[in-house]
Order: sequence, then structure tokens, then C-alpha cells
Amino acid sequence: MQIDNFKVEDWFNEYEKLAKYDMADTCVESLSIDELFNIIGNKENYLKEITARRLTYGDIQGSDRLHNAIRSLYNHDYSLLSRPITITHGAIGANSLVMQALIEKGDKVVSIVPTYQQHYSIPKSLGADVHLVFLKEEHNWGIDLDELRKVVGNNTKLICMNNPNNPTGSVMPEETLNEIVKIAKVNDSYILCDEVYRGLEHNRQISKSITDIYEKGISTGSMSKVFSLAGLRLGWIISPKEVMDKIIVHREYNTISVSILDDYFAALALENKEKILDRNLKKILEGKKIMSDWVKSEPHISWIEPQGGTTCLLKYDMNISSVDLCKQLLNDTGVLFLPASTLEMEGYLRAGYCSDISKLQLGLERFSDWLKSHSL
Repeated sequence: MQIDNFKVEDWFNEYEKLAKYDMADTCVESLSIDELFNIIGNKENYLKEITARRLTYGDIQGSDRLHNAIRSLYNHDYSLLSRPITITHGAIGANSLVMQALIEKGDKVVSIVPTYQQHYSIPKSLGADVHLVFLKEEHNWGIDLDELRKVVGNNTKLICMNNPNNPTGSVMPEETLNEIVKIAKVNDSYILCDEVYRGLEHNRQISKSITDIYEKGISTGSMSKVFSLAGLRLGWIISPKEVMDKIIVHREYNTISVSILDDYFAALALENKEKILDRNLKKILEGKKIMSDWVKSEPHISWIEPQGGTTCLLKYDMNISSVDLCKQLLNDTGVLFLPASTLEMEGYLRAGYCSDISKLQLGLERFSDWLKSHSL
């Protein structure tokens, strides 16, 4: 199977280790195991449970405890019985399994971009007819629903999106989500919504999951972004049963099960989700305030202020490609951004602002000094 290089991951593999000021990280500052236990308490009791466990395969689809904890994140207006869950190796494994199970050669797939490259490169590699619909800066990084209606047809198998959006930080209003569902229903299309940032809406009003409002909605999530536990490498899929039946067949070839320790820690974290969310939203809003004040003071940079998640797009006014800008900046200052051309968005940089708050201000100051010395 031929597949395009994963441009974002290629960039990080080559340049992230060189950064002194990593402004490209998409996670809220990661939790240590000690910090997690400080949040949930009863450390000694939990450690006894962990050290007594035998390292078997565990529950193949994930433990009942973990499934119940994940279900608490959803409203499920539709019957729970029609919404099976399976546990995956992160959301990257979840998205990949959905594509492999659902997409066949010749299927039409519509992907709302910018987004994670999985959402269009995997369908393309499977022989799908892939169409991209771009969020519009003039709409505050919102979707042009008329454009989407023109692109989605009765031969559209799947609409892909992520909400809240990476990299723009936009959050789809509920009425927009409902309109996208209407478009999908008319064409009998599935919707895959990558919801790895759901719960990090900056106004603390958690968006509806696609599985809560559409019978053919498929949700993927993970412990990485919202819960600062990327090292668990644990994600999940919630989907209609007819889709999950196909997913399980593919999953048996590449997953079997996730680590019982990952399963255990994920369940503990989700059972204490309010405390972790409170911690992470405070860090996000602190970092966004620093970024916002900097953008206001920086004449060469503009943005649409993010409303959710951990990332934003910074628009710059220099006549240079985003790749060349990022390479020169990193070489001169140690400041690392992600060139948005890796996300099909030339003329922008993707920035994270809540991984290491202590270095955020310093990195921005060095970027400002660099801009002054390089701008015409």
C-alpha cells in the first residue's frame, strides 16, 4: 500500500530534539505518575493493586471499568446498546482502524481541513476519491456550509473532521454540527469526528459529540490531549455496531489488546476527570493570555483567537515559506514552531501554548527579536 509521508510527524522526528523552546507541542503539560496520584489520592492502595497485577493481555476490548469511565464523557441520546466501544493504541490507532474498516477503493471521502493528515492521506492510500473542504479564516476558521453541501453527494461514504479543531483552535457551534449532520443524513454518509480535544473548550461548555447527535456518527478520543497522559498511548472508538463489527476484524490483526497498566491508569484518570480538566484549563487559559498579549504587541503576526484545544495558527507577513521560516528560526534561536504547510496551510505557523508555560514567554520574546532582525 502506497501512502504519503506524514508531514507533521516527519517534521517533529527531524527537528523537535533540537528545540530549546518547543512552541509546537500540542499537549497540556504532561502529568507524571506522582502528579496523577496527587490528584486522585490513595496512592499506596493503588500501588498495591498495580504491583499485584499479572501482566496478561487483559480484557481484549478494554476493561468494563474503562468502558464505563469513557461512557461518562458522552450524553448518548441514542441507545447505548447501539454504541459499542473498543480501546485502541491512541487516537492515531483509532482513526486508522476506522478508515481501514470503512473505506474501500472508489469510495468518496470528504475531509474538513486543516486537520490531522490521517483524515485524508489514509483514505487516499486506500483508493478513495478524497475531497478537501477548507475552514475559512474570514469565517473565524468556521466551515462554509454551502461549500460542504456542494462537495458532499449521495456517493459520499464518509465525512471526516475534528472538533475542537487542530490547528486553528476553532470550535464548531452546535447549530453548525447539526447542519453537517443534516448534510450527512441527506446523503446517507457516516461522519468521523476526531474529538481528542473535546473537553478543552475555553468557555468550559463541552461540545456535543457527533455520536450524541447522529446515528451514523463515529467518535475517536484519547488520553493524550485532554488528560495530559499521552504516554499511556490509549484511545478509543465509539461507533454504530455495523461499523464496529468491521473495526474489530481489523483490530484483531494489529492490536489484540492495550496494556493492562494503560487501561488501569486511564480508568483512574477518567474517574477523576473534573480535577484534571480544571488543572488543564487553567494552564490553557494562562498560556493563551500570554500568547494573546504577545500577538497584540507583535506587528508581524496576527491570529484568530482559538476557542478550544491547545493550538493556534499564527499568520506572518514575511515573504518566506513556513518551512524556511521555521528552519531559520530554529537554527538562529532554538525556537520551534510547526510550519503550517505540513497541514496544507502555507503562510502560517502552528503554535502550542500550554505545554511548558515557563518557557512560553521566553520563546515568544526570542521570536520577536528574530522577526525584528529579519523583517523588511
